[in-house]
Amino acid sequence: MKISIREAIREDMAAVLELIKELAIFEKEPDAVEVTVTDLERDGFGSKPEFRCFVAEVENKIAGIALVYKRYSTWKGSVLHLEDLIVSKHMRGNNIGTLLLDEVVKYGNQLNVKRISWEVIDWNESAISFYQKKGANVMRDWDVVQLDEKGIKDYLTNI
Repeated sequence: MKISIREAIREDMAAVLELIKELAIFEKEPDAVEVTVTDLERDGFGSKPEFRCFVAEVENKIAGIALVYKRYSTWKGSVLHLEDLIVSKHMRGNNIGTLLLDEVVKYGNQLNVKRISWEVIDWNESAISFYQKKGANVMRDWDVVQLDEKGIKDYLTNI
């Protein structure tokens, strides 16, 4: 099986969205995805792209993605955030995740970032094990903190 990793193009966004939805189902949040193909096309390929996406292609079909964007750490400086690394369920075990992570790390190195960071859901032990085998530090003593759209609006009405 020939796997190729390349930078995503605008025309890939429908397939990217399907993988995002597949991940949401896997993470038991099937109705949580609000982003659309139009959003991905606008935000990833406009005059100021908000993210960069790499795709894994097998037999002209996208089987995995890695979506990243730059951030800034007050402790480290320039860092890269890996929002999602997704391999389609039926393609797992074929080295696609490794190839995508390799591309992310090479890209982060090209940018000269001080860190690449991402989150992993605490019950996804296979992903945690995969990342640890690659040398990542899974920091189980940190919690993710978010304000969703409603939380933002509620917050603003209270200040």
